[in-house]
Formats: sequence, structure tokens, C-alpha cells
Amino acid sequence: MKLVKTPLFVLLIVALSALACSNPFNAGSPPDENIEPDPEYTLPDPVVEPGYDPSSADPDEPILVTGTIPFTSPFFINLTAEPFVLLEDQAGFYQRDEDFVFPLAGQSIGPVWKVDDQTFGFSLALPSVPQGTFLDVDNNGQEDRGVMIFQVAFWSNTWGGPFLEEREGTGWSGAYTSALTDIERDGEIYGGTLVVWAPDDQQSFPTGFGPDELLFTEDDPVTPIPAGYSLVNLNETPFRIYKESVPELTLVEGASEVKDFSSLNRLDAFDAMFERVRLEYPFTTEKNIDWDALYAEFAPRIEAARSTADFYIVMKDFTMRIPDGHVGMSFTDDASRHFFETNGGSLGIILAELGDGRVIVTEVLSGFAAAGAGIEPGAEILQWQGQPVAQAIAQVEPYFGPYSTEQALRFEQLVFLTRFAPDSQVSLSFRNPGGPVTEAVLTATVEYDSLFAWIPYFVEDPLALPIEAEELEDGIAYLKINTFSGDYNLMAQVFEYHIEQLIENDIDRLIIDLRLNLGGSGGLARDFISYFINEEIEVSRHAYYNEDLGEFEYGDEPATIEPGPLYYDGEIVVLVSTYCVSACEGFAYWLSLNDRAVILGHTGTAGAYGEVGRGQYTLPGELDLQVPTGRPETLDGDLLIEGTGVIPDIIIPLTYEGALGLEDTLLEAAEDRLRN
Repeated sequence: MKLVKTPLFVLLIVALSALACSNPFNAGSPPDENIEPDPEYTLPDPVVEPGYDPSSADPDEPILVTGTIPFTSPFFINLTAEPFVLLEDQAGFYQRDEDFVFPLAGQSIGPVWKVDDQTFGFSLALPSVPQGTFLDVDNNGQEDRGVMIFQVAFWSNTWGGPFLEEREGTGWSGAYTSALTDIERDGEIYGGTLVVWAPDDQQSFPTGFGPDELLFTEDDPVTPIPAGYSLVNLNETPFRIYKESVPELTLVEGASEVKDFSSLNRLDAFDAMFERVRLEYPFTTEKNIDWDALYAEFAPRIEAARSTADFYIVMKDFTMRIPDGHVGMSFTDDASRHFFETNGGSLGIILAELGDGRVIVTEVLSGFAAAGAGIEPGAEILQWQGQPVAQAIAQVEPYFGPYSTEQALRFEQLVFLTRFAPDSQVSLSFRNPGGPVTEAVLTATVEYDSLFAWIPYFVEDPLALPIEAEELEDGIAYLKINTFSGDYNLMAQVFEYHIEQLIENDIDRLIIDLRLNLGGSGGLARDFISYFINEEIEVSRHAYYNEDLGEFEYGDEPATIEPGPLYYDGEIVVLVSTYCVSACEGFAYWLSLNDRAVILGHTGTAGAYGEVGRGQYTLPGELDLQVPTGRPETLDGDLLIEGTGVIPDIIIPLTYEGALGLEDTLLEAAEDRLRN
């Protein structure tokens, strides 16, 4: 799953405000009478064991599994919708088949609830005769009935009804499960607890991993296993096979667990983090990062830090040296104070840089310095602090960095051009519409409204749905996808509803607006793309640093997207901006493949596409740090999106009227494109 950081400016808003005083193919709608039954799908015959009598079983026979799901990942709750635990059939792991589909008829699920801010609780009632896959693991050279093997795994529902379907997951779980899996060895199970069901007392089960250190291979030693349910503790040697009526298990977070160095002193924590980051960061060559030089520069500053405030400033400077929009830190109280001291002042104006290079004022806030100097909306800024304004913009270091692309950096350089320490003196020259050139010296005062209004994320309607649609003139549809993060089940239902309406009403021209989509789940974005393709497409490959190999390792197969349950075959134009980030960029890129859609924008997207789920750290001073670990590439081996963004097929210059909100030049260009 590809995840996106919460941008620093999102975390900023609360702190600064204080300082400033069941149909899986038709979710949520009535059944379609025209849907034909699938002639290839039949329910499997139920497993019936006439010789097995649960009432005469051992009094310790497992009947209910309970336990907890501790989590540290900042994405866990935000990326969870309708959670449940599943008695997960391990036929996929036994076969090493990542595409194994969990049969619907065999799914036993249980409830999940929140215990505290970092713990879920769960319970799972065990059916008297589970409906899993029989697996012969006794290594006796004969074909035996075998046993059913399960782990208890956490899942959440996105599509359709409450059970797990293929789009939500296949294979076997590697995180938030009762078994332990090794991400460095293709998800091999190496410990934890399995739940095994035997139809009689004539079956056997492994008692160890064997010389090859792999489970369910021919060299595993085995022992008889009793009829009914047993729990198998893989952490003991030999494995402990036991019964307990109500066992308590802890589901393990896995590779997404935050690396917590907060108990170390600052230098030791920095060293521990640095040694991992320098190995696991996937864009060292492309970003021209000299890790030795960075350590030599920042380790002495870390050692000299005498407070959490000092430590924050040094770490902020460190992250700014890695030009990657997915690198970021939490906004602590120390960060809030530092921002106030360095950027809490403003002149009360919002600027825009036009396609022809002019910089104009788009909004003036009453009661602040710019309004007092007579600056009006539409005014052109000519000089700033004694320099041509374009030159002054290029020298700004935005507070919210770092950035993966020049276009993302340039946009926020313009934002922070107007921000200063409170009471700073600012000289500038401007020309109001139809007026003469005027020079002024203004004093910056504490003001945040312009910052929040300037950044598009904050001007969105908080009550708006994550996905919205309407029909424009001439039968053109407009679909706005605001995020790929949040209530996935809600988003899936709304999205599928809109696609269904487009198809049923023969609306064959569509504008998809991604301009304010900060990303989220790459899996959900891929699911959405499946509604726009009619054949499987290979889209990318990914690499992660493998500590055992000492190098980056690629997955065996490229990432693919398969057609969804509905197919929209109309023409598509996609609108993007620098605020289309991460999973949003993947969505735009996938739509551009095979000329499926035309991309329009004033600029390209943010260019921040490294996977971040495994790169989470906690440092002293309640400081959370994120650094990407996953490297995306095209099928040809070129770096994908990171550092460039998705470049529009057609770049539409920002006009004077567009900057002032008098027209939406991108939307109008998209409509013209579809009309013609």
C-alpha cells in the first residue's frame, strides 16, 4: 500500500490558531435486475465431517480467540474502514501464491474495537467445522486428508459487503497478524501463532522449520496433531501444539511498525535513524545526496543541541537537505514557536505568478499592512526588498519543505515570500490596475488567514464529500476526487455510484479533477483506475532495500491493474496541480497510459512518489520523522514520477483572470477539449 504523509501545513493549523489568538459490484444501491448470474461461479461444497463430534471434544477445545492489535503507524486508523479480524486461510502461503483468493464461503470474521489511541481489541468465534482448504503437510509421501491452517489477521472492508473480496486483498497477510512474516524473504512465516483444524487424530503437522528454515517444505519434522482446533506456537523449538478454550493472541504490526528511538539520547537516536535512512532511502543517486557529508555536518549540531527546541531546528535543517516531498516531521510545540518567531508575520496579501511571469495580488485582507498601503486585488508586484520580484521569489526557503520538484518549490516560495518574523520591515513597489508605480515600506504583523487561504487545501468545504460529481453543459460530466485517504468504504460506494450513473446515462465525456488531492491509498487509486480499463495493464515495478542482501531488491512481478466490475469507455480529461501528491500522481499517471486520458495543468504534479509506510521514526522530543523507503520505476527501469511529477500533456498558462478567480481556465480548457 502506498501512503502519503500528512503535509506539514495540515498539522500546522491547530497550533498556529492558538498562537494567533451489499452487492460488491453495486455497493450502496438497489440490485440491478439486468445483472446476469456468473455461470462460472458456484458455491463450494461445505466441509462435513461425520466422524467429528464437537460436543465430545477436549474441554480445552478452542472456541473463541480474543486479543489485541497494537499499532504505531500514523496511517493505521486513517486507512481503516469497517475493520474486522479474519480466520485467514493459509493456502496462499502454503502454495506461495500471492494471488490466492480467500473463498467467500470460508470466511469467518469477528469484530474489532478501539481500546486506546494505539490499540484495538478483537474477538473471533471459531466455527465448529471451518470451511478452509485442506493441506497435506505431514511429509509422509502419501496423499492424506490433511489439515486446515489459519492465522488470525486484521482486515478492513472497502468494496461491497462485510466480507473480504479479491480487490481488498489476496495471498496471505504480512502485517497485523498472529503469525510473524519476514519481508526480506518474500513474506515467509518465521514465528508467531497459527490456528490449525484437523478432521481426526490421524493427521500430522510440522514441529519445526527444518534445515531450509522454511515452513511447509519437505524437510519439516512432523508430529501427530489432535482432532479439532489446535494452536501452534512457532516461536518455540519444537513448535508447541496446544489447546486452550479462549486463547489470547497479539496481532503483530510488522514492517509498518514505527522505529522508536525516543528513549535514546539525541545523538544516539540520530545515529540509529541515520544508519537506516542512508541504506534504505531509494533516491540517493537521483537526489545527489552525500550521506557522509550530511553526517559530518549535522552530527556535531545534534550533539550541541541543548533543548528539544534546538533539536527540532537541527532536524528541520537536516530534512530540508533531502529534496523529497515525502520527507517530513511532525509539527510539535517547538515547531509552532519556531514558526511564529520566523514566519508569524505577514502583510495580509495573497500573490499568484502568471504564465507570462508577472506576479499579481489576488486578495488583500483588510486591517493589515497591504490594505493600509492601498494595494488592491489585481495589483502587479514589481520590486521586493530592492530586487525584481522574480529574483526575490527564487531566494525564498519555504518553511514547509522539502520538495521533490522545482514547480512545487516555486509555488511555496511565492507563498512564503510574504511571510516574515513579526514586526519586520518590508520594502516593495507595486502598480494597481490602471495606476502608477508606487513604492512602500510595510511592517509585517501577526497574521495567518492569508496563509490558510493561499494554500488550496484549507479553502475546501469541510462538509463536502470526498468524491463529488455533476453534469456540465453539453453532456460533459465533472468528477472531483478530493482524496484517496479517509473512509475507504464511503469513497468506494460514491465512486462506483457515479461511474454507474455515467454508464447508464450514456455520458461519454468526463473531466476528472485531481487538483487538490493530497493522496492516500495507492491501492484505492488502483481500484478506481480499474473502472477505466478493459484489459489488464502492467504499470510499474518497485524495489526496497533488503538488509540480508545488502542491496535494493525488486519484486518478482510488476504491479498490474485488472479491469473492474464496470467499464467506463468515454473520453477523459484529467486536471492536475502541484497539490496532486503521491497516490493522486499514480492515479493520473495510470490514466495517461495507452492514451486513456489527456492530462491538463498549469504545472505538473508534486513528484513525491516514494513509498513511506516502512519509513516512520519517533525521535526524542516527541518528534516524528518520515523518510521514503520504496523505489517506484517504470517497466523500462526509469524512475517513476519521483522528482518530475506527472507532466501535463497540455500546459495551460495561468492567466490574470484565472488567478483572480474570474474564470477557471483549466476547467474551461478541459471542456473545450472534450467538445472538440
